[in-house]
Amino acid sequence: MRTQVAIIGAGPSGLLLGQLLHKAGIDAVILERQSGDYVLSRIRAGVLEQVTADLLDEAGVGERMHAEGLVHTGFDMLFQEQRHRIDLHTLTGGKHVMVYGQTEVTRDLMAAREAAGLRTLYQADKVSVHDFDTEHPYVLFEQNGTPQRLDCDFIAGCDGFHGVCRASVPQGAITEYEKVYPFGWLGLLADTPPVHHELVYANSRRGFALCSQRSATRSRYYLQVPLTEKVENWSDEAFWQELRLRLDPEARETLVTGPSLEKSIAPLRSFVTEPMRFGRMFLAGDAAHIVPPTGAKGLNLAATDVKYLSTAFIEYYLERSQAGINHYSQRCLQRVWKGERFSWWFTSLMHQFPNEGLIGQKLQDAELAYLVQSQAASTVLAENYVGLPL
Repeated sequence: MRTQVAIIGAGPSGLLLGQLLHKAGIDAVILERQSGDYVLSRIRAGVLEQVTADLLDEAGVGERMHAEGLVHTGFDMLFQEQRHRIDLHTLTGGKHVMVYGQTEVTRDLMAAREAAGLRTLYQADKVSVHDFDTEHPYVLFEQNGTPQRLDCDFIAGCDGFHGVCRASVPQGAITEYEKVYPFGWLGLLADTPPVHHELVYANSRRGFALCSQRSATRSRYYLQVPLTEKVENWSDEAFWQELRLRLDPEARETLVTGPSLEKSIAPLRSFVTEPMRFGRMFLAGDAAHIVPPTGAKGLNLAATDVKYLSTAFIEYYLERSQAGINHYSQRCLQRVWKGERFSWWFTSLMHQFPNEGLIGQKLQDAELAYLVQSQAASTVLAENYVGLPL
């Protein structure tokens, strides 16, 4: 079997890359170790930057996003039991974000790929990447117990934090930067109307909380919890009760509770791999970097990696230029580190850190007060939140 670009991973990064390459007439095969249903079952991010929304339009899959997504022109920050609105639209000269779940983005990309008759091989076992430091890379895998070989010009590693691509790079050729936070997020998804029409980020003495949403009838809530917590120890009622305690009186009154569709605990980490290119293999998205979810940057950084990578491949095949592939890693990392910095800063500002003591809370209180009182400080937050320009 042969293709021009072998894409490892059929999450949103791999599917978006495949779609952009297809639009340019470049052949790509996607290998995914899980089933399509499993990929769609993963509950993930839901806030899209303008850059990401534009990319989905470019890929020809933005129709449902525009019909069903929610345009948000601001969000609320809650501290000391008072809410303060960050007006993204005014502070950034008219920019906004789109609330549209990653599951829906993935579904739209899958449907487009299927409609175009493109090759996605699900439940590909024992995937391994080879000779990516030569001009003839290839991928070995098994499907239905039968060994297969996929020859290609390039390999795109879109296979996530635990994927095979980054793990296949020799240790001496890669540098990894990591910070693990001393808490996780307990998330709950419910078919209940959101507590507020925009997102609410809460800094409380009991820990961080986030009131998010996927639609006008589906809500997503998060609580900061210790890393030692187990999801089975949290009944729905216990979750709702703790959430109430972290919100302001108005939100407590308007909060609509209901049975959970999904509950899970996710650890928080900052992680970056340098470089993101190894010969003819390129890493994109979670395979190369992880951000804590506070700043809603994970999917958005992955999408811009894919933009740079698809552009690089298009330049290579259509213009016979290697400039894009040679500068891919540098271009991505400049943007990635800015996203990492913002996500680390916002996480540090909004969460309770067990070893910071009373002075830590006082410093947070002072910074939060400055943030909402200073237009300059609010503008810095808003510019980063809506997404820095490409």
